[in-house]
Amino acid sequence: MSTAAYTPEPRLAETSVSARLQTSDDPLDSMAWLPSNVTVEVPVVRFTIGDLLALTQGSIVETACHQTSDVPLRVNRLLIGWTEFEVIGDRLAVRITDQA
Repeated sequence: MSTAAYTPEPRLAETSVSARLQTSDDPLDSMAWLPSNVTVEVPVVRFTIGDLLALTQGSIVETACHQTSDVPLRVNRLLIGWTEFEVIGDRLAVRITDQA
């Protein structure tokens, strides 16, 4: 009768993540799971509290940027790049055009 210990094989996802973290010198790689807030800032001119209260579905708000202007992209209030708006299907998206 043999006394072999059973050790389950690690799942592929766990193996690749742990292997990458062990070989990486970047401390941010160990924090990839942290949640963050991503914002795109569009400047609006002459906008008052009254304008805010009057907003309804379908309202149009004039912005201070041109159609081709890049708008800032921030993660947790830190500027990380510049983006432009793009329509994909029925969704509004941003394409990163430059990194800060």
